[in-house]
Amino acid sequence: MRILIANLGSTSFKYRLYRIDGKNESVVASGGFERVTDHALVINQALSDLVGQGHLSAISDIDAVGFKTVLGKNLSGCVDADDSVIDALEGFREVAPAHNPPYAEGIRQFAQILPEARLVALFETAFYQWVPEEASRYAVPKAWHDAGIQRYGFHGASHKYVAERSAELMGRDDVAETVRQLYINGPQENSGAPVRVVSFHLGGSSSVTGIRNGVAIGTSMGFSPQSGLPQNNRVGDLDSGAVPYAVKTLGISLEEAERQLTKESGLQGVSNVSNDLRDIRQSAADGNTDAQLALDMLVHSARKWAASFLFDLGGLDAMVFTAGIGENHPWLRAAICQGLEEFGIKIDPEKNAACIAEEAEISAADSKVKIFVIPANEELVLAREVQRKIA
Repeated sequence: MRILIANLGSTSFKYRLYRIDGKNESVVASGGFERVTDHALVINQALSDLVGQGHLSAISDIDAVGFKTVLGKNLSGCVDADDSVIDALEGFREVAPAHNPPYAEGIRQFAQILPEARLVALFETAFYQWVPEEASRYAVPKAWHDAGIQRYGFHGASHKYVAERSAELMGRDDVAETVRQLYINGPQENSGAPVRVVSFHLGGSSSVTGIRNGVAIGTSMGFSPQSGLPQNNRVGDLDSGAVPYAVKTLGISLEEAERQLTKESGLQGVSNVSNDLRDIRQSAADGNTDAQLALDMLVHSARKWAASFLFDLGGLDAMVFTAGIGENHPWLRAAICQGLEEFGIKIDPEKNAACIAEEAEISAADSKVKIFVIPANEELVLAREVQRKIA
């Protein structure tokens, strides 16, 4: 089965072609375009390149196209990318303006160009469909809730893969199989002790999710990716009262306040150095106290959100670090785990230092809680979900 994964941005298009035959998975080709002004043009060019380079005999060889859609109004899950998906994306256009319009347009274009291929959308919110209402609902008026304002959560593909792979690493194939079939069968009862995991997706955009038996019980992101941990240049958590106060006191418009909160805040805003953690850490090492504060805030927020899930989980069996920052920065993993030995969480300094962008267990031999690094591969996750959907 040949599955094309389409990653659409407001001015970009990236793709990866997978071949999946049973348990055999391979990347056939990949590519992308920047500064895109016409998505139809670059989609056609990409398909032409795949044929011209010999990866396909014809574009009709493509069995399915997968889309990592972000947020849909009144719709989530792993679903056929039809008009209902386009309507859902358009319904939350203002909430995800950088993602929803290009994905809606991309789905339209692929439907015209590849009419025989199956189009499948996997929403980033899909992994959180079974979060209890008390953990997903905001304490807002009913009319607000009815309009769709609730905690949705994001990075679902990444956290779902962590749920599956961590269960495998702990020898719980029953839980791993539940995760694999989650979007088909929903949550299933599992025999044996529960598997309780806190997953840290730490990158330019970060989130922490609590997982029991492969199913999310809560997450740090909310109605939009604007909440939770301080992001690279997005504020993260903020009291709603701060916005009207800033508008009045600083003499700025609501639109300008939103721009500053999404473009000039987060690690960028606190450090006043960069939105790249490597630059911030170097500046902190050079004595920049604002840069050090940004690092400390990231660690504090990650620990706070992890702790918030422990009571509902009823304990902890594993902590997992994933995504670009989580996989590549041993110092950050060590800082998040520091001083938690009384909770059975003990990192092995040597294993941690040696682990860069590879799968490994980095917990000490006497740690009651397993600590893993599991590299993210959201495109492969999406390809697998598409294959399960259409098989």
